[in-house]
Amino acid sequence: MQERKVALVTGAGSGIGKAAALALMQHGFALVLSGRRKEPIEAVAAEGKSFGAEAIAVTADVTSPASVKALFAETVRAFGRLDVLFNNAGIFVPSVPLEDLTVEQWKASVDTNLTGPFLCTQEAFRIMKAQTPRGGRIINNGSLAAHAPRPFSAPYTATKHAITGLTKSTSLDGRAHDIACGQIDIGNAATEMTGPMAAGVRQADGSIKAEPCIDTKHVADAIVAMATLPLDVNVQFMTIMATKMPFIGRG
Repeated sequence: MQERKVALVTGAGSGIGKAAALALMQHGFALVLSGRRKEPIEAVAAEGKSFGAEAIAVTADVTSPASVKALFAETVRAFGRLDVLFNNAGIFVPSVPLEDLTVEQWKASVDTNLTGPFLCTQEAFRIMKAQTPRGGRIINNGSLAAHAPRPFSAPYTATKHAITGLTKSTSLDGRAHDIACGQIDIGNAATEMTGPMAAGVRQADGSIKAEPCIDTKHVADAIVAMATLPLDVNVQFMTIMATKMPFIGRG
């Protein structure tokens, strides 16, 4: 009978990825912590080990097929299987009028926010289909941008809409192999990336207003709730957000 479960988190060195990784370790998961920079993910691994968790830090670039293959190969080498993949790594590009975006900025967003999760999902499928016990769970970090854009956010919004399509296809294609896939759409979690929201963020009418944020602990707890379900149960889509943020309504 399988006891220990193994999770891989991309973008695990800070923000939501770090919070989710630590929460999963606290719930008994062995963790593969992935990120582009070595020091942050090693620090998270050390924090997990301080309370008895198993963890390894693996530097990887999710935009590189070779790097992604090496990441998942190291996961199997270290732990023998993979039970949960949290596709979390992502980037913002500068918030500028659509016509002022460069092609390079557009491609960087697509490569990291969409192609990266696709490559990781492919490798996860290969492992999860072949292992015993078979199957696993993939959780995609969507965004409220998967439902509605902010001003001047075309690359991010387009990729997050696309992540919803990837989530649905992954759910369908994984069904025959006991692979569940769900998406968590997060609104205003308090991270380094959302820090400026406290000072003010552009609204649909062009005004600048401060917006409330929520502690990443609540997001991490939601991810753990999704990750610990049996494979015959799936949270297909979850939205977790600051109650008073201006998402529901007319802008």
